[in-house]
Amino acid sequence: MSQSKVPAADSTLRILSHLATQRGPVAASSIGAALGLPRSSVYQLLGVLIDRGFVVHLPEERRYGLGVSAFELSSGFSRQEPLSHLGRPLIAALVDRLGESGHLAVLHGRDVLYLVEERAPRRPSLVTDVGVRLPSHLTASGRALLAALPPAQLRALYPNAAAFSTRVGFGPTTSTELRRILDRVRTDGYAVENGEITEGLASVAVAVYDHAGWPAAGIAVTFPAENIPEPEWPALAKRIEGTAAELSRRIRGRRP
Repeated sequence: MSQSKVPAADSTLRILSHLATQRGPVAASSIGAALGLPRSSVYQLLGVLIDRGFVVHLPEERRYGLGVSAFELSSGFSRQEPLSHLGRPLIAALVDRLGESGHLAVLHGRDVLYLVEERAPRRPSLVTDVGVRLPSHLTASGRALLAALPPAQLRALYPNAAAFSTRVGFGPTTSTELRRILDRVRTDGYAVENGEITEGLASVAVAVYDHAGWPAAGIAVTFPAENIPEPEWPALAKRIEGTAAELSRRIRGRRP
């Protein structure tokens, strides 16, 4: 059925999608203006969404935000682990093409949590097994994700020197050092680490973005540093970027 036959359903979903991309509650007038919907339709649809718990009205502010039912949808999304299910075959195909190990990770506080790991044949075991957490500022996946965060959120994650840790004795230990690394990530379009997690192993990573243009996950390839010289890392990043773009497409994401 085309969306022209169900305009109310289409408009309702557009309102929810719009609210999900906002930094906070918004006025009904701004919703109507952003979506090109009549004021009367916006109020009618908001009323239904409020009744169903998907939207909450803040009368003092005259604004509307997402409600508990919308959060329950988000929780259901997390429980079903779609990133793992959608990402695993893509990571496996990438590993087959490259002959090096790959993984998928998400931010969890200051750590990255690994959801998928595919080890290439005859390659060393990695510490990035499924369920493992590592400091995001030390990993290529984490740096790819941190580089996409707003400055205020980054400062909240790393307020002082105590927020930094190392595994093998080197890596950024101050906000200034981390910012320098993340500036390079933004310039290059990909992140790297070399021996900061495991001596002798390097990683190259690219971020996956969600529907709001926020970093949803990082895809990285890890390899013995001697196998792929540093001048070849940009070309490797391009190949990883193709996989990241496909996973973004599958979760209806967009690069900001």
